[in-house]
Amino acid sequence: MPSQAWTAISNQPVPELKTIFESDPGRLSKLTLTHGPLRFDWSKTHLTDGLIDAFVGLAEEVDFAGRRDALFNGEKINNTEGRAAEHPAERGEGNAESVAQAKALHGRMRGLIDVIEADGLGAVRHILHVGIGGSALGPDVIVDALSDEAGRYDVAIVSNVDGVALEKAMARFDPHATILAVASKTFTTTETMLNAASAIAWMQEAGVDDPYGRVIALTASPDKAMEWGVDETRILPFNESVGGRYSLWSSIGFPAALALGWGAFESLLEGAAAMDRHFRLAAPRENAPLIAAFVDQFYARILKCQTRAVFAYDERLKLLPSYLQQLEMESNGKSVKADGSPVDGPTSAITWGGVGTDAQHAVFQLLHQGTHVVPVEFIASKEPGHSLDPAHHRTLLVNCFAQGAALMRGKENAGDPARAYPGNRPSTTILLDDVTPEALGALIAFYEHRTFANAMLMEINPFDQFGVELGKEIAKSIEKDGPTGFDPSTMALIDLALS
Repeated sequence: MPSQAWTAISNQPVPELKTIFESDPGRLSKLTLTHGPLRFDWSKTHLTDGLIDAFVGLAEEVDFAGRRDALFNGEKINNTEGRAAEHPAERGEGNAESVAQAKALHGRMRGLIDVIEADGLGAVRHILHVGIGGSALGPDVIVDALSDEAGRYDVAIVSNVDGVALEKAMARFDPHATILAVASKTFTTTETMLNAASAIAWMQEAGVDDPYGRVIALTASPDKAMEWGVDETRILPFNESVGGRYSLWSSIGFPAALALGWGAFESLLEGAAAMDRHFRLAAPRENAPLIAAFVDQFYARILKCQTRAVFAYDERLKLLPSYLQQLEMESNGKSVKADGSPVDGPTSAITWGGVGTDAQHAVFQLLHQGTHVVPVEFIASKEPGHSLDPAHHRTLLVNCFAQGAALMRGKENAGDPARAYPGNRPSTTILLDDVTPEALGALIAFYEHRTFANAMLMEINPFDQFGVELGKEIAKSIEKDGPTGFDPSTMALIDLALS
């Protein structure tokens, strides 16, 4: 760790949460921040004025502002792969040339959507999207969260190579009325291309004329898509400098743009762009992604909390914890810094979570009374996503807010320790005005920049993901050369299940 800044952080006192509130009447106003449709409340964390000052010192020591500028300027901050990370350009914020290119590619996507909406590819009622990782998680969370805005098309987003997932999706759809979107940055991803081939076979078996004519390719490798059989007019490229888990803003977001309508997709981009501007311009003490990273670093590195739990108290956001797992752990689950030297402390916390009151009856026992201290993040919306009795939403929100209060307050019971709650357990609350395209765009961009801020404070590169490669390489070698040279356990499993 950089000695002076981390020493200053480590030397800060850590009073109990109730004590912090009692000693600072202005704490709530200092540790809440409203940006557009989002309100962030960090007052139930252990951040203090002294800790924030010390973390601001760390940000200065690692040249956080300079690295943030490099991100937005389109510099090659992904040093291990020699490329920029230009997802903000997809929202209109960043290097001018990249912004112009992204705008042109969005125009191409909108043009193809106009053709589809006008039945230019025949009658379309269904969108079958195959991808994996960021090529599936991003579109999935958007379409699922904003499904009330849809209704024009049925959408199935399939990522798992397990044929059960694809078969279930195909069973719902008429192959003669289906568009197949194939999302792969390289257009060589094994799982995605196998799913795509099976979908084509499904269309062929049903007698669909020219199944490849119903394929939309979403890729940074258009030549590969043409080799596979997709006509150039139905290839929607995106920039090579846009990473997979940051790509929903590009043509990877095609199923969302088609299903929800172009207006909703534009609002999604605008909400994200507003968060981009906030992150780029706000002072450290008023910068939502940076303050959130201070919280993350304090609990992971100083208090040695190994996990962080995210609970969406809104059914529309039920896929968000899964989305964040990839965003945060694939980005920051590293053991070396950007310069190749060993990391000198914990990096990414293990992100996990669930949905609303369901989770209360499953995992909150551990959160309240277990021996692990787990920072919790609550996400809720002021407006409901349904038209039922308002009591439903009121009960949901009351439970959300009560859980945060209970984690902090605790309850003594000297006569019956099994019914005692230690309290002093931290939580953050993010409250949306409503789950709209604008709010969702801002929320996801907030998490992207928070992930980046964490990486910069740890001096790691959040834009490569070499850790996912080894297992895939071994799988390919087994397929190509057969199982040779493996440990007895692996050989036995292959023999039992595959021979």
